[in-house]
Amino acid sequence: MKVTNAFSLNMLASLTGSVTFREMSLEEARKLLEGGLESSVGHADTAAVYADVLGMEIPAVRSTVSLQKGDTVVIGQYRGPRMPEGTKHLPEGATIQWVLLTVG
Repeated sequence: MKVTNAFSLNMLASLTGSVTFREMSLEEARKLLEGGLESSVGHADTAAVYADVLGMEIPAVRSTVSLQKGDTVVIGQYRGPRMPEGTKHLPEGATIQWVLLTVG
């Protein structure tokens, strides 16, 4: 399962079709990623915070994502103040909204 911290239309191999988003719990995100993950979290600090919250290794990988029909992706949407450089833990008052994206 792919995990990323953002979504862009540029990630879609084709703009014909549909994209659905479904919010999910931390536990559900963790379960989906436990079976193996491919990280596209492009910033080391964000990857470290995700790893801390999920309790699993999330490597920082700057990659080009190309999603095809039938692909699913776990997106961690950070909500909170700008993270200071070197952050390894979720800052006070911040949250991560976990979303499952499906390309149809």
